[in-house]
Amino acid sequence: MSGLEARVGTVAPPATRRRPAWHDATVAAVRAETPTARRIVLDVPTWPGNDAGQHLDLRLTAEDGYQATRSYSIASSGSGTRVTLAVDRVDDGEVSPFLVDAVEVGDALEVHGPLGGWFVWRPGASPSSASRPVQLIAGGSGIVPLVAMVSAHAEAADPAPFRLLYAVRTPEDVFFRSELADAANGPAPLEVTIVYSRRAPDGSPVPVGRLTRDALGAAVLPPDAGALVYVCGSTPFVEQVLRWLGELGHGTGDVRAERFGGNG
Repeated sequence: MSGLEARVGTVAPPATRRRPAWHDATVAAVRAETPTARRIVLDVPTWPGNDAGQHLDLRLTAEDGYQATRSYSIASSGSGTRVTLAVDRVDDGEVSPFLVDAVEVGDALEVHGPLGGWFVWRPGASPSSASRPVQLIAGGSGIVPLVAMVSAHAEAADPAPFRLLYAVRTPEDVFFRSELADAANGPAPLEVTIVYSRRAPDGSPVPVGRLTRDALGAAVLPPDAGALVYVCGSTPFVEQVLRWLGELGHGTGDVRAERFGGNG
């Protein structure tokens, strides 16, 4: 995703200090994620690690020297040197069509990061927040940084209750389906609700239709739960969700939002 920004809530706790820098990366693996998106695993030998929710800048350089840079959320976290992205194609974009349709294992790329200390979650970050509930709300490819949080939560078997509300069009548009299912069945507490706007799988407990304020209110943790809320998706999706959260009584100091644009 590109055009990332986070500007809702109070000051976040200090991020793990990892100085952003440019790194040489090699494509280690690729696979289809959805009909319009691709999962890309990068081998970045000098990568210092990253927190769940951070992002990076990815730069492509053409043979004539022209360069294009876009920001993408990171779907992985921790101290390793493998970095996982999931890129959705923007048809008139400069970078995402290449990453989705053309990039191959062995290709060399450049990445700058890790970036962002606001829209992050860390297992057991402090004694006071060790068991604070977390509400995740994603639209489409906005799930990418949130799946990093889900994975970090699961890997640490963190006791904090997690709840995810994920809005997509069809079952084929779900990112990281198996990872979400595994985490929901793992030792760390996680509840997942997927809302399908166009077509749902057989047996889905949620009626087909666009996300509404009532559906949001029924699916997310109540304001008195004291949850830390993370919202990520397109700008219209995020703005609508933020309005509904405010109307439902969630304080802005408990909400962190990340939006992405369409200039991929």
